[in-house]
Amino acid sequence: MANGCMYHQYFGLSEAPFSIAVNPRYLYMSPRHRDALAHLLYGVGAGGGFILLTGEVGTGKTTINRCLLEQLPDDTDIAIILNPALNAMELLATVCDELGIAYDHEKHTLKTLTDSLHRYVLENHKRGRKTVLLIDEAQHLDFEVLEQIRLLTNLETNSEKLLRIILIGQPELAQMLARPELRQLNQRITARYNLEPLSLEETGAYIRHRLQVAGLNPVRDIFPAGVVKGVHRYTRGIPRLINVLCDRMLLGAYGRNQGQTDMSMLRTAAHEVMGAEAAASRDDPRRFWLLSAVGLVLVAAVAAWWWQGMPLPGAERRATDGVQANAPAAVPDLHSAANTGANPAAAAATVNPGPDTAMPAPADSPTSFPAQETIPRIAPVVAGEPPAAEAHWMLSPVAARSRFWSLYSAAPPPPQLCTGELYDGLACMEGYALSWDELAEFDRPLLLDMVNPERFTAAVVFLGGNGRSAWVATETGTVELDLLELASAWTGGYRLLWQPPEGFTEPLGLGDEGPAVAQIAAMFARLDGQQQALTGNRYNAALQLRVRMFQRENGLEDDGVVGVQTLLKLNSQLGIDLTAAAARERLAAASGEVVTR
Repeated sequence: MANGCMYHQYFGLSEAPFSIAVNPRYLYMSPRHRDALAHLLYGVGAGGGFILLTGEVGTGKTTINRCLLEQLPDDTDIAIILNPALNAMELLATVCDELGIAYDHEKHTLKTLTDSLHRYVLENHKRGRKTVLLIDEAQHLDFEVLEQIRLLTNLETNSEKLLRIILIGQPELAQMLARPELRQLNQRITARYNLEPLSLEETGAYIRHRLQVAGLNPVRDIFPAGVVKGVHRYTRGIPRLINVLCDRMLLGAYGRNQGQTDMSMLRTAAHEVMGAEAAASRDDPRRFWLLSAVGLVLVAAVAAWWWQGMPLPGAERRATDGVQANAPAAVPDLHSAANTGANPAAAAATVNPGPDTAMPAPADSPTSFPAQETIPRIAPVVAGEPPAAEAHWMLSPVAARSRFWSLYSAAPPPPQLCTGELYDGLACMEGYALSWDELAEFDRPLLLDMVNPERFTAAVVFLGGNGRSAWVATETGTVELDLLELASAWTGGYRLLWQPPEGFTEPLGLGDEGPAVAQIAAMFARLDGQQQALTGNRYNAALQLRVRMFQRENGLEDDGVVGVQTLLKLNSQLGIDLTAAAARERLAAASGEVVTR
């Protein structure tokens, strides 16, 4: 555990956030867990009979059990069977032991045990008390034992069964009860629920919840969105597997001296925890797109080779014999292009093919290939000539960070972003995305992590998109690019800046107090056009209800807790944070013009 303790301190945690031990402090009740608990509580109070809860290993059935025990009415007596690998007589004896029922331990039979249990249940009913039998791992029960359990429910009054029986097990339990010979028991089930694994959104909320309970600063993001997607894919949303995988990833990040997990750590942890077959999941979308990109490059290269070997319609093919390999590409014959009906602009675009030439062209634009080279090269920079186009918008990490920071503040930029500390009232959030659609949801400037053609790290100041194009900041203004030009160099990492309420250091919920609560209440009053805020410094039920409504309206988990995601949406609607359009206008005003391309 020494390494574990060290990595807890490294991330600023007070304890292990992903222990597989059941700890009530880390209880995370997703909507489906709440539904499962509601079904069990309904079954306990609905007049008796059987209650069935099924779910895959690790989905949280034990968590539901703990919650059920805590919420059972005071007038309930319960016997819990954790080891159902018993015969009928052993099971009845164990039930009597759990309920404190006296019987002859030397000379007992099924009848004497059953009679003793019946007397106890009747006396309990007369005293106004309920009797519950809970059997965990019930898929291991034999047919004979199940039939004996069914017979226990025969004791009843005119209005209700006197014994409530909860069966908890894996999905095969439901399949077993569906067998014809068990139809009498199956028909007596008054409430049943199958506990499904967590969704992608619930997986992210689950990870954040456990980290914050362990003491993580809420402005830090150790598991970017892309990594969370990978965790959900490998674990299929099963909480126990999420815990094991995330714990191993934190240890890996600590070993590499990194403050955030990445896809490489995820694959390594999955291999160690789940085996090579799981780690090499064929469902990995990045693997799919990589193979697709390779296929597209090969298709483009073959098509270009084939095109050069065929005569162009309406014009003779230009001779290329004798052209030196490092000579600049010949200027296209625009007259020939016009004769073929091609777009001259598209033909001119083949003069200086960029690093993305091999990528497919947009569906609504003509496809063209370089006239001289089947594999595009980065043209060398010649003295006295302008640098390559990438130099205008792909910046070094230091230059990009400075440019990005200047959009928000005139103060000197911090040496590093996203350290968990505020600079000039600004907080930083970092994440990982797999699509442009995910970035579009922010509608604010973003700092994107890039790799330049020479495979060195670089960055881009992203200022929003419009269809298939995007604006980025240069050192002198802005430039508009096709998204394909960015896509091939973008690693998926991003960072953003935002302005948290004064005093906000951790998610706020019902009962919390402080100036941050008052500021959040004032922000909602401003959003609703109300003069009076719902509360002062104390987070009350009225503010919680308003937060939950806001979260539902914006596609967030409606838990009533104000965290970073809720505040980002709230800031955006109130115009507190800088939008992408406002950033473009600010740069245009500063430079005197907008550079387009």
